[in-house]
Amino acid sequence: MEILRCEHLSKIYGSGDTSVNALDDVSFSVEAGEFVSIIGPSGSGKSTLLHILGGVDKPTKGRVMIGGTDIHALGENKLAVFRRRQIGLIYQFYNLLPVLNVDENIVLPHLLDGRKFDQERLDLVVERMGLTDRRNHLPGQLSGGQQQRVSIGRALYNHPAIILADEPTGNLDRRNGEEIVHLLKESNRSQKQTLLIITHDESIALQADRMLSLEDGCITRDERIRMTGGGM
Repeated sequence: MEILRCEHLSKIYGSGDTSVNALDDVSFSVEAGEFVSIIGPSGSGKSTLLHILGGVDKPTKGRVMIGGTDIHALGENKLAVFRRRQIGLIYQFYNLLPVLNVDENIVLPHLLDGRKFDQERLDLVVERMGLTDRRNHLPGQLSGGQQQRVSIGRALYNHPAIILADEPTGNLDRRNGEEIVHLLKESNRSQKQTLLIITHDESIALQADRMLSLEDGCITRDERIRMTGGGM
């Protein structure tokens, strides 16, 4: 079943002689439960693409369908609600609130949505992230790897339709990076969590079911690496 489709996406920054074509007629679809890696050199449009897929930025042209919803046709408030409920975003810079502890950072988007948190679900996510003995710690009391685990837990807590990760290992050493990729893969396999990862690391990219290569804002390769595995 298709969970994501983007059609003829273009993104132009600036105008006239100073305009930059960050994306140029990008189209592809992703099946539910698929793990897709997106690679390409710096400036190829990878992060722009992810931000548009996540509803953080708007395309100049084209549309993004998630679960049958044209997300950029939604009003600002409805898009914010849709993003909190259906899209899990993980960044290279963890984007945790320094005054909130592990538990509070994980459930914050859920509470902003006006919903009560599920203690059982929270306990499960904290345990899966290996943070049970750190849940009352503030971000400044955690290592980089632990902070990234919190950001992944925050993305997974709502069980969104799709997880989008932008260089999630970029600030980590190799050991911590491998652990983060393992957690994301485990979520993809055991929970049927659709996962898109942007990475410069080809060893990470090759662990996906499928790899997209982006260059100068265009998809230059769409390669199936393995059959999609089972999931949650």
